[in-house]
Amino acid sequence: MSNTVVGLDIGTCFVRGAIGRVNDDRSVEIIGVAKKASSGFLRNGTITNIEKTKQCIHDVIDELEQNTGMEVHSCVTGIGGVQIESSNSRGSVAISSYGKAERAITPEDVKRVIDCANSIKIPLDRNLLHVIPQQYIIDGTDGFQNPVDTIAYRLDADVHIITASRTSVQNIKTCIEQANYQLDEVMLKTLACTEAVMVEDEKKLGSILIDIGGGTTDVVVVLKDAPICTCSIPIGGNLVTNDIAVVKGIPTPTAEKIKIENGCCWPGIVENDDAEVIIPGFGSRNSELTSRVELCEIIYPRMEEIFKMVKNEIIQKASVSELAGSIILTGGGAQLNGAVELAQSVFETSSVRLGYPQSLGGIEETYRIPEYATCVGLILAHKDHLNSGRKVHKSRPSDEKKSGDGALQRFLKKFF
Repeated sequence: MSNTVVGLDIGTCFVRGAIGRVNDDRSVEIIGVAKKASSGFLRNGTITNIEKTKQCIHDVIDELEQNTGMEVHSCVTGIGGVQIESSNSRGSVAISSYGKAERAITPEDVKRVIDCANSIKIPLDRNLLHVIPQQYIIDGTDGFQNPVDTIAYRLDADVHIITASRTSVQNIKTCIEQANYQLDEVMLKTLACTEAVMVEDEKKLGSILIDIGGGTTDVVVVLKDAPICTCSIPIGGNLVTNDIAVVKGIPTPTAEKIKIENGCCWPGIVENDDAEVIIPGFGSRNSELTSRVELCEIIYPRMEEIFKMVKNEIIQKASVSELAGSIILTGGGAQLNGAVELAQSVFETSSVRLGYPQSLGGIEETYRIPEYATCVGLILAHKDHLNSGRKVHKSRPSDEKKSGDGALQRFLKKFF
């Protein structure tokens, strides 16, 4: 008996989908992927045209159904971009009253301290997405990952709280439901990506995941198996395409094709490359020639700017000195030739790699490229929510409070 999960990544340039089969032993096989262009009706990851987005979602899932022969009823999707906000918070509860003997911490105490840390006021225009425990502090001693059964007088918890624009979440829900599918869950895209591309040692030592999309570049910093910082830069690969289009005076689709096929963002790779690149003619203009070196001179400054903005944002929000893991690049923009070398230069470290989703079997390795990291991660993050014996999970989309509680339960399972 098996169940299936559909992971849907609604991005600025593409809507991508993947179907994963969850076996009885909780292993996952990716059995189908699909994508459709979404340019023109999403802006910086935000839906601007409900009707066209709805149709694009329907087309992607329809292709998944045709490719796999399976019927899809629901999906789980991610959200990112400027509509995401995050903060760290601490809660504290008494375990034993003054004058009474100390006692062991129970799972109910853990829930109480998480609720206390999550007692901050959420604005009416925000939806609570995740409340994730970072560490527990017992009688002033920090660093505990599992406080249950430990004798204590006081328990504190540090948590990472992630919220999203209520309007953006509602627009996603509307598009999926109008496409005649049910929305199981909305979660942070970069958090899903970590499930697909980060190994446990990287999560513990402290690593940075950078998801370079078309309209935004989303970032999550993970330390000791929990996020300590999430942020988004409102520029992405589309700006690189636009730079080529403006400098060369060519249509955006032509610039995008040239970027994908011949683009490079690290001068060291093309410095001795004298290969010519043909720019197709259009209208009354004839075809013309350029070089990979000249294209790199256009692309390099913009990509360097993106990585420097990410670095500055992380320095402001997280203690970089604690990080000893890797920098992992995902998303369509990460596939640009030279992205790893440029990131190594900007971050002054050799520990940079592309985020390829882990091998999960199923179809040929079609999904094992950085642009499918979110889809695969959504499936892996959601697999434990399935009820045995059901073909596709069909629980109702969570409301604000339940959404946070669901994420909490998922992450607590790592500790208990």
